[in-house]
Amino acid sequence: MRWIEAAAALGIAAGAAGWAQSPPAQNPPAPQLPQAPGVPSVPSPTPPQVQPPRFVVVVDAAHGGADTGAQIGNGVLEKEITLGMAGRLRSTLRARGIEVVTTRTGDVNLAPADRAETANHAQGAACLTIHATATGSGVHLFTSSLTPTANTRFMPWGTAQSAYVTQSLKLESEIDSALAHAAIPVSLGRASVEPMDSMTCPEVAVEIAPLVGGHVTSAKPVTDVSYQKQVVDAVAAALEQWRSDWRQ
Repeated sequence: MRWIEAAAALGIAAGAAGWAQSPPAQNPPAPQLPQAPGVPSVPSPTPPQVQPPRFVVVVDAAHGGADTGAQIGNGVLEKEITLGMAGRLRSTLRARGIEVVTTRTGDVNLAPADRAETANHAQGAACLTIHATATGSGVHLFTSSLTPTANTRFMPWGTAQSAYVTQSLKLESEIDSALAHAAIPVSLGRASVEPMDSMTCPEVAVEIAPLVGGHVTSAKPVTDVSYQKQVVDAVAAALEQWRSDWRQ
């Protein structure tokens, strides 16, 4: 019995010593996974970009169809001059990156209300009505003679331009300066006519007359292509400057 007890005691001691020397097995550490690349933070939604208002020029070639306008000479009719000038101005402005809307591109007679509706629907930043005459010299510029008003809503038809008279005078001044720079004589006037008075945009009537010879200018008829180009280039330069002022 004592031997058994001694053996048992010795076994217990050996087990205790073994336990002290070898700690109990533990679960193996979890394998280290490669660290995932950093996930970029989700950017905040980009606010929608506000599109700047469109800069549109409306060019209205006066007369057309049965409305032939004035007799310019040598069988040339005003409606032909205005349509040709409007086409040249449209091409020149588009070459400068300016959007253009024309009221007519052919020999058609449009009612004044239709011309005004085209301009108002286009929301023109500048509207020009092209005329021609056999009298006078250089270019005649006209703006509406309506009394300026600050009211831009619910204006009676035929008086809508009154809310834009101040801007029309500024546009006229830009065109006047550009024509003077091109050594083209300019005369300024006021008139109350359709479709001008129904247009809701800065509106100027541009009437080309023969160029009378002087100490600076050489005599040129309205039908002279180089003279027409000179006028068109000056008006286009004024509209390009107007675009810069209008955006500011």
